[in-house]
Amino acid sequence: MEALDIKTVFTLTLFGRAVPITETVVISWLVMAILIVLSLAVTRRLREVPRGGQIFAEAAVEFLNSFCKGQFGSLAKYFASYVGTLFLFLLVANTIGVLSPVEINCFGLHFEPPFVIKPPTRDINVTAPLALITMSMVLLCGLLRRGPLGWIKQLFHPVPLMLPFNLMDYATRLISLSLRLFGNMLGGFVLMRMIEGILPLALPMIFSLYFDFFDGIVQAAIFVFLSCMYLSEAVTVEEHIE
Repeated sequence: MEALDIKTVFTLTLFGRAVPITETVVISWLVMAILIVLSLAVTRRLREVPRGGQIFAEAAVEFLNSFCKGQFGSLAKYFASYVGTLFLFLLVANTIGVLSPVEINCFGLHFEPPFVIKPPTRDINVTAPLALITMSMVLLCGLLRRGPLGWIKQLFHPVPLMLPFNLMDYATRLISLSLRLFGNMLGGFVLMRMIEGILPLALPMIFSLYFDFFDGIVQAAIFVFLSCMYLSEAVTVEEHIE
């Protein structure tokens, strides 16, 4: 199936081994390039009295700092950069499909687009590493915040029989974060391809506003919110765990 097919764009040879560069990698590079260019454009000429894009950037940073303050308290300064970067990457990665040209094949007309931009988050190889980064931070923050003994002790809370379930909780959160984003983005991509096949001239533009744009923003916000919730739990030392 086209939606599940991750094509190899080209192959690099490193240290005698062939390294396939897939379309997911290429589009992820494009996403990073867009973010770098936008960040340079916004911060190129900063003024004491903000104007234009600087106003939006400062408002976004203020909102980010306020959000992280509510989630992490005094530790917000250590997480704001990660949270902001994660959201921006997912925001662009989830919605980049709106830039893709659409194949047209109706009324005797046929247009084959020279390229197709597919959201990289429809690939489990993107969502799983992002979830793994978050859960690795959860584990590390829990160890640093509680100490090794305190972290081990909280695995037995509230009763020792909860040990296997508390350990499983880390695995289920990792799987949930990975599959929720992957499943929603892949599902939206498949539906858009079906819609384009039914009526490629009108319906895609309408439904793209939801599946490629609105749903992409929602999924990015959900992934970041859940990541913040897990991290907040890791750095919060509960009073009843002594």
